[in-house]
Amino acid sequence: MIQVNIAGVLHNLGIDTLNEASSTGLKWSGSSESSIVDIHSPVDSKLIAKVKFATVDEYKNVVEEAKTAFKTWKNIPAPKRGEIVRQLGEELRKHKEDLGKLVSYEMGKSLQEGWGEVQEMIDICDFAVGLSRQLYGLTMHSERPLHRMYEQWHPLGVVGIISAFNFPVAVWSWNAALAWVCGNVCVWKPSEKTPLTAIACQKIMAKVLKNNDLPEGISCLVIGDRNIGELMSYDVNIPLISATGSTKMGKAVGAAVGARLGKHILELGGNNAIIITENADLDMTLIGAVFGAVGTAGQRCTSTRRLIIHESVYETFKQKLVKAYGQLKIGNPLDTNNHVGPLIDKDAVKNYLNSIEKCKAEGGKFVVEGGVLDGEGYHSGCYVKPCIAEVSNEMRIVQHETFAPILYLMKYKNLDDAIAMQNNVPQGLSSAIMTTNMREAELFLSVNGSDCGIANVNIGTSGAEIGGAFGGEKETGGGRESGSDAWKAYMRRQTNTINYSTELPLAQGIKFDL
Repeated sequence: MIQVNIAGVLHNLGIDTLNEASSTGLKWSGSSESSIVDIHSPVDSKLIAKVKFATVDEYKNVVEEAKTAFKTWKNIPAPKRGEIVRQLGEELRKHKEDLGKLVSYEMGKSLQEGWGEVQEMIDICDFAVGLSRQLYGLTMHSERPLHRMYEQWHPLGVVGIISAFNFPVAVWSWNAALAWVCGNVCVWKPSEKTPLTAIACQKIMAKVLKNNDLPEGISCLVIGDRNIGELMSYDVNIPLISATGSTKMGKAVGAAVGARLGKHILELGGNNAIIITENADLDMTLIGAVFGAVGTAGQRCTSTRRLIIHESVYETFKQKLVKAYGQLKIGNPLDTNNHVGPLIDKDAVKNYLNSIEKCKAEGGKFVVEGGVLDGEGYHSGCYVKPCIAEVSNEMRIVQHETFAPILYLMKYKNLDDAIAMQNNVPQGLSSAIMTTNMREAELFLSVNGSDCGIANVNIGTSGAEIGGAFGGEKETGGGRESGSDAWKAYMRRQTNTINYSTELPLAQGIKFDL
């Protein structure tokens, strides 16, 4: 077991344990009007630190400072902006061990996942550095002689980032690294459940900016509750809001931003399924299904919620699952021998228990029972048992995303039915098929297949590489972050026409003689 000195970790990251979080390097400051909030770990319920929430006036000051910094930042050549992001990546490498431990302790995910999340930050910095030299436009032929047409991309200004507790730092970096190389500045509101990891990241970036004599307002942090998120959503000074969270939250953000004709990137709920065909490699499938269902205690937007299994292999695979669940080790996520850590808080535990009761009330049959763990090592009250229920896809609870390790099993006869079952939920984030049959795989990826933003073959639903655009359809929000051409969401497109002739011909051959 890895013993972790959290006080030492916080000290290494520049945070004084059990003191009010310092405003040094942060674009907000505490005041007598600020709320002071205790931050407890779901791992052992211990108090980690006390953090000040920003006031409305402090929020406004942050935005003004960001706007001022934008005037400087947008005029720095994109490759030079990329160099700043490269330096951030180097600093994250230095702090990977401590930051990963803090992610694990503050959020509750396994230590390996905590380190993996920091690695995602490093990877997106590397990606953004290359992108800083590839913000390409297009050149088009004009219909008018001696004219040239092209398009170019300009930064938007202040980008607002609202992130969730389950990936307390990675999702920020997906947005911020791209936004920065595109010439934007960022205002970040992390989840009020996981502010310490955000403070640590802000301090690291503030150091990079200071070392390069750049304004701190390029990277801003505002700690607060949903009120800060609402201020950001309605703020005309923030042309783009990128929000990650529940569908309910996303609808509110989308309505507020849309009312002012702003732009938004929404990464919301997932109700992700794996289709397991009669041609699947069941041993390989087991690994993807179990990790997808229980990794991060089922608190990923890409967590596997449903297994749609061909009737010919259903009983065989169910028994494999039950046996695998019997081998899961639940406990302190900082112990690398454990597979499953705690849920984020007791509200999440209540939602887990409510979903189990609703499933039973609708006729669901649990083949692996759930429940809350207590006793030695489980004193926080946030540790629960991953469970499995046999259901039908039409049950109301199955249509709902519960952020907890509850896995639903269902049978199918033919692949068209399986795909219809998979698509017949409000969410559309991640999906997968397990098969060794090329025709099945290609159908799943075709226009007649998965309706999700992510569709995988022979890997699970959980997790994503930063090189591909991440996001989903329907109630998942339709946004895209991270790789591919997701950078375009952080910029405005401008079409330019240059006339280098001595005349002024009009388009479409129109004559307008004076």
